[in-house]
Amino acid sequence: MAVRQRLAAVVAVAVLAAGPAGCSSAGGPAPSPSPSTPGEATPTPSSASPTWPAKPTDRSPHGVLLSSQLAMQTARRAKVSYRLGADAGSGPLFWQPKTALQVKRSTPAAAEQLIVVDTVAYEGGDAATAARQGGRHWERFAGPTGSDGHREIPYAGLIDLLNPVVALAAATAEGITAQYVGEEKFEDSTVEHYRVTTDAARYAAAQTQLTPARREGLRTALTPGGSASLTLDLWLNDKDQLVRMERTGTGDGGRLDDSVVYTDPGGSLSVQAPAEADTVDTGARTVSPLAR
Repeated sequence: MAVRQRLAAVVAVAVLAAGPAGCSSAGGPAPSPSPSTPGEATPTPSSASPTWPAKPTDRSPHGVLLSSQLAMQTARRAKVSYRLGADAGSGPLFWQPKTALQVKRSTPAAAEQLIVVDTVAYEGGDAATAARQGGRHWERFAGPTGSDGHREIPYAGLIDLLNPVVALAAATAEGITAQYVGEEKFEDSTVEHYRVTTDAARYAAAQTQLTPARREGLRTALTPGGSASLTLDLWLNDKDQLVRMERTGTGDGGRLDDSVVYTDPGGSLSVQAPAEADTVDTGARTVSPLAR
């Protein structure tokens, strides 16, 4: 396949190895793609195709995954379709410069839709919420204040499991060996399949851009029933963009089986907060960990 044979311009190794910076954290992320007031649409990124970084000359499995990490940092956003344990849904995800997520769930849940705009979240969009809230379809709440005095991001645990830069940071961590599996067909394209074996502790430890609390939450989410090992399967397109991820794990008392598909990376996507008149403010609250 051309992606394995073509050599392109050199990208500085220091840039590739710098690690992901795309996840917002409680420490004051960069300017947000989110709306400044409820009900205002987010600025939609330009529909022009982004300029992708040149590929490095190192086309070893590890080098390709480093290139993919940089490509997804550059993309900053994509539409995700996911299945994480008992939860499944789809919608746009922004991981840089700030966090934004808009998901419509395809499995039964307390709320049909979820919107996260940096440190504020909205749940609802369904008749059940309207009946409970006197005709208003959305419940608005903020993340709790962390020990550093900053607001936390609601549903950060879900976002960290979906964020492609987080997965690629784990796949390229020191001591992890990547394996090239081969070319495969995915939808209408030919993709390249890579595989790494790791564990929840190393997966979480690789996320130096996250707070210690989020790293620990990620480690816990990846160990249902005491899962001891993880296999991370990654499929890349001819731009080294991640288009599919599967994360599986086995242990004495449980099994992990996650799947995320990424479409339109870097495309014209937006997240929109509900109209204020259709929203009830429920204050700050901590979101329960992702159910498995």
